[in-house]
Amino acid sequence: MVGRFSLEVAVVRRNKAKQLSESELDRFLMAAGELHRSIVAPLISTQCDHYRSMQTLHEALLKAVKDITGKDAAFIRWFGAGSQ
Repeated sequence: MVGRFSLEVAVVRRNKAKQLSESELDRFLMAAGELHRSIVAPLISTQCDHYRSMQTLHEALLKAVKDITGKDAAFIRWFGAGSQ
């Protein structure tokens, strides 16, 4: 030990994975679902800047989920015409 630091060197992962592992994917989807709920929960006017910004964020979230998983977000439930 030198001062407060150990002489151990962290192992650097040179060959990084090209995709998320199953557990990382599960954690990502759980976090995305929580973010989705926090975006859609507030009942604010559709005419305000905050609403429009949150809609932009929501669209980016849904695109990221589809890009990463190859599927539409499972936490979105459609009602009415076109329901699944």
